[in-house]
Amino acid sequence: MISFAKDRWAGLIGLAHKVITAWALIGGLVLVVVVLINAYSILAGAIINKPFPGDFELTEMGVAIAAFCFLPYCQLSGANVTADIFTTKAGPTAIALMNVLASMVAIVFSTVLIWRMGVGLSDYIEYEEMTGILSIPLWWAFVPALFSIVLLLVAAIVTCADLSSPFKSQSSGQS
Repeated sequence: MISFAKDRWAGLIGLAHKVITAWALIGGLVLVVVVLINAYSILAGAIINKPFPGDFELTEMGVAIAAFCFLPYCQLSGANVTADIFTTKAGPTAIALMNVLASMVAIVFSTVLIWRMGVGLSDYIEYEEMTGILSIPLWWAFVPALFSIVLLLVAAIVTCADLSSPFKSQSSGQS
């Protein structure tokens, strides 16, 4: 019965890895589109004196969406920014404990962000704020960002469980 539960969790964790990786790739595609829009706008402005109207609005939204898309992948792959000053003289156990603590902070951080960005999304939908030139509703950028934060929470839970498993096996081996 325990192995069935482990197999089920392994399948869910594998699915989470695939979804988070695909989401990061989508973020990369968004950045490529932003670059192409900017390249077109620059070339059209230089050649025919007619740049793409609202290109900076799309750039702002696209880069923000892409950055949020990368957050869960960075958490899952351990590619977040680290402060090596704390770990240069630390042993492997201390480093592992700091990594577990960082995952726990990411869980709390992402939970608060889900709550606050959910409130922000509902406000932007209610008050119908738009961009100045293209009249794109600002809440459109909140939807993928909020989904990214949900995936960040999933990634933080997965990494916390994964990073804390050696401590669980050590404590169970000592009893």
